[in-house]
Amino acid sequence: MDQVDQVDQVDVYTVYDSPVGELCLTGAEPADGFVLTALSLPGRRGTGTVRADRPFAEAVRQLDAYFGGRCTRFDLPCAARGTEFQQQVWRALDDIPYGTTTTYGELAARLGVPRSEIRAVGAAVGANPLLVVRPCHRVIGADGSMRGYAGGVENKVRLLTHEGALQPMLG
Repeated sequence: MDQVDQVDQVDVYTVYDSPVGELCLTGAEPADGFVLTALSLPGRRGTGTVRADRPFAEAVRQLDAYFGGRCTRFDLPCAARGTEFQQQVWRALDDIPYGTTTTYGELAARLGVPRSEIRAVGAAVGANPLLVVRPCHRVIGADGSMRGYAGGVENKVRLLTHEGALQPMLG
């Protein structure tokens, strides 16, 4: 995923119906092209001032491919707002392979963050504004538990099951 310079204002949004519910995509159109600034699941809405579907055509195409099982990595220009530490953690999320999980402790170790600051890594993961696209759902507790997820733990389980990281539950 391409990270571009941060954008000062979120200009447009669209809504995408997905297997995990309605997704709200927000973005901006700086002089050099369109960038995705947020993607939120139900319960966490992004902000946008004007609905415009056309700028999101590539994001929608890639989401269709992801939910259709034909895309394992997103390649979209993004400009998510965050501190330098958050940006560092979010870049590490991009490196978690499709169909796998990692723990908060493993992520902290990969980043060189002391064990005493694992909560800071968890807070940065939780602040990720690009759900699904930037795979924070692939980070789980050390005991295998599904820790909090901005789109709801049920959706985290659905995404991980979709990717094959979890076995489907009989119900």
